[in-house]
Amino acid sequence: MSGLFSWLQFDFMKLAFLGILLITPLFGILGTMIVNRKMAFFSDALGHSALTGIAVGVVLGVEDTNLSMIVFAVVFAVLLNKISSRNGDTDTVISVFSSLSIALGLAILSRGGNFSKYSGLLVGDILSITLPELLYLGILLAVTFLFWCLCSNWLQALSIHRTLAKSKHIPVTLLEYLFAVLVALIVMLSIKWVGILIINALLILPAAASRNLSENLREYHFFALVFSMFSGVLGLIISYYTNVATGPTIVILAAIIYFATYLYGRKRSI
Repeated sequence: MSGLFSWLQFDFMKLAFLGILLITPLFGILGTMIVNRKMAFFSDALGHSALTGIAVGVVLGVEDTNLSMIVFAVVFAVLLNKISSRNGDTDTVISVFSSLSIALGLAILSRGGNFSKYSGLLVGDILSITLPELLYLGILLAVTFLFWCLCSNWLQALSIHRTLAKSKHIPVTLLEYLFAVLVALIVMLSIKWVGILIINALLILPAAASRNLSENLREYHFFALVFSMFSGVLGLIISYYTNVATGPTIVILAAIIYFATYLYGRKRSI
């Protein structure tokens, strides 16, 4: 195999390609919900909490630090959601939690100079994905799609006006907690391949770019999926030929798409 598709001759690239095809629509669907609900800080704080989750596992002697990371993130998301709902200054509360969580994680994991073994989590490595992990991602994508089909209208109503959503007999509190837990699971299960430093960008940029162009909700969700998958697949191919980390390459492409759609949207509105 030669030419543009020569990268498909390697098994690790085929697995990475399948991983991109599962992760990017997952981020595209979830990103629209996060942007609608103005939860960019929330997902970013969850990403930072991964280090603390690993650190807690190390301190407790847990062999599978991925499990401790996921459990901590779910608890962290629930507590953060509870505190934020009671405090009007949500961004400040989330920022405090985010700063504290990453500082605690770094402090514990760097003790004795051992942080180097965890540094790969900062940028991720999609090329290391395995078949069982692809299965987990497939299940998570199916669950997220089901949640989106059942609850997208409720979430849209909630993002517009919380009190109005309550008056329509929407289970607002339950929905907020379910959404927070879903975001936590997706962020934690994707960090190994995407990276702590850039996972929030991959969640936000495609949805934000889509919002620059869309005239209705259908277009909004469609373009978010297209932009997410396009930047993911093209980023993987470019990273292979340029020998650059895949995650940052995808983010750069997603950012280019965002700025292009922003300029196009402004020109169209004039």
